[in-house]
Amino acid sequence: MAEKLTRIAIVSKDKCKPKKCRQECKRSCPVVRMGKLCIEVVPTDKLAFISETLCIGCGICVKKCPFEALSIINLPSNLEKDTTHRYGANSFKLHRLPTPRPGEVLGLVGTNGIGKSTALKILAGKQKPNLGKFSNGPDWQEILTYFRGSELQNYFTKILEDNLKAVVKPQYVDQIPKAVKGTVGEIIRRKDDTGTFDEVCEALDLTAVVDRKVEDLSGGELQRLAIGVVCVQKADVYMFDEPSSYLDVKQRLKAARLIRSLLRADRYVIVVEHDLSVLDYLSDFICVLYGVPGAYGVVTLPFSVREGINVFLDGFVPTENLRFRETALVFKVSETADKEEEVKKMRRYEYTEMTVKRGRKQKSKKIRIRIRITCIGESFQLTVKPGEFTDSEIVVMLGENGTGKTTMIRLLAGHLKPDSGGEVPRLMVSFKPQKISPKFDGTVRQLLHAKIRDSYIHPQFIADVMKPMLIESIMDQEVRYLSGGELQRVALTLCLGTPADVYLIDEPSAYLDSEQRLHAAKVIKRFILHAKKTAFVVEHDFIMATYLADRVIVFDGTPSMKTTANSPQTLLSGMNKFLELLEITFRRDPSNFRPRINKLNSVKDTEQKRSGNFFFLED
Repeated sequence: MAEKLTRIAIVSKDKCKPKKCRQECKRSCPVVRMGKLCIEVVPTDKLAFISETLCIGCGICVKKCPFEALSIINLPSNLEKDTTHRYGANSFKLHRLPTPRPGEVLGLVGTNGIGKSTALKILAGKQKPNLGKFSNGPDWQEILTYFRGSELQNYFTKILEDNLKAVVKPQYVDQIPKAVKGTVGEIIRRKDDTGTFDEVCEALDLTAVVDRKVEDLSGGELQRLAIGVVCVQKADVYMFDEPSSYLDVKQRLKAARLIRSLLRADRYVIVVEHDLSVLDYLSDFICVLYGVPGAYGVVTLPFSVREGINVFLDGFVPTENLRFRETALVFKVSETADKEEEVKKMRRYEYTEMTVKRGRKQKSKKIRIRIRITCIGESFQLTVKPGEFTDSEIVVMLGENGTGKTTMIRLLAGHLKPDSGGEVPRLMVSFKPQKISPKFDGTVRQLLHAKIRDSYIHPQFIADVMKPMLIESIMDQEVRYLSGGELQRVALTLCLGTPADVYLIDEPSAYLDSEQRLHAAKVIKRFILHAKKTAFVVEHDFIMATYLADRVIVFDGTPSMKTTANSPQTLLSGMNKFLELLEITFRRDPSNFRPRINKLNSVKDTEQKRSGNFFFLED
């Protein structure tokens, strides 16, 4: 017997324009023609209205809307009674809530726009759940009755009685300079209730920047400041929304250890994280969120860490017998092109040893500011050892922040010249920078037409790049108003659509959620192999880096002072060297081959370190 379905109608606030609407959606609706008010379009209102009880789900209005502002979505009717919060008529709603446990870290994983931040706001007591009754919300007594018999009843009761104090690390740390002023030390000391200022600053490598003003901080320093401010406060509930953004691998692990050190028998810790290896390392149990971004989100029951991440990657929830993604995401790290027959036909490029020295006085204004922030009064020296690269190859650059990865990318792009040593081969390059700032006046379609006209209309490029990156859904949006993740996807599309011999991609995972990162990795891999080109990629997400890499370049030395880019190595030897510098070990999940960080001083960690095999003990 088929499961009963209920319909939800979504009207996009950004796209719906009742004043300019010719009401084609209303005129074409069969229910309206029968005399019932299923769709209402009033020019004086900001949004059209669709009655979900009258809607028959024909989808004609979706096709007729000239602004593509309408969506009709079917979902199981049993979820209707589990509605925790809805923002308004024809808008996003969240089903169920994750249940935190004292003394354990709860990890939340899911795509962007699925309700993770909404769940955090509710659990922090900053947003009252309306149980779907957005027009006339319930009182707290009704809410407690709704959650009666569950752990959430006790949790909300404690919050109401002020027995629980919740502190939240915000998602968008780049907005911090607009909200607070002062130096790093002043900001952290202002919130220090526990007397752990020195310990937290040392754990997060903030000791060197305590006297620096917040407006002069880089993205990684702002992220560590935000984590530090939360960790020095005395609270019962600690929440971290994407704590690894802008941080390199070493900093991510240091932040993860500090977050885990907050655990007490009576404390709750909740983390939202898109880097799956860091989430695996941080969490004790996991709740997966699935649904349709911007329409509805559903929270699953808690899983163990391994099982929860595998459920997300598989796209199948066994406890509900429900598939929310058509294909599973499996990562065989050895997945590369068959190059044995092609090796003689490939072009090989060599670069000899070169040195780049740059002090503050030799840089442009923009670079001078960056150097001043990272290393006051010192020059930065990068030595690049000899190496070579071939067609159909992806070389991933691994190293801490400030070790010269972006400098080498700019060397290969021709934006910098070496002070001594050899020369970089002259090649056609396509460059995706680390920081993306939208300056184009117009839509995404107009931008693609102006920059990569031949590529974006080519059927092969559409199938290999544009469809997996979901570019078609944002083609008519203004570039200036795109979110960070949308901008990143457009930037990657522009980079891959530009004809070149070498593609230079700096941090492609920034602003992308877990699923989008995996799709982006597959797009880059497939494009480079099929087009027989070369790519140099800077990436801190370990799962994405290991999937992409054919070979790796390890950067070592003293960050922001004197560093070395070693010659390209095989994936296994390069990763072993890099992980040995970080003093961490990885194993591989047997079901989908994803890298998993071993807990510090665990049996596997000790065993792999003793054998010198820091990267993947299993065959």
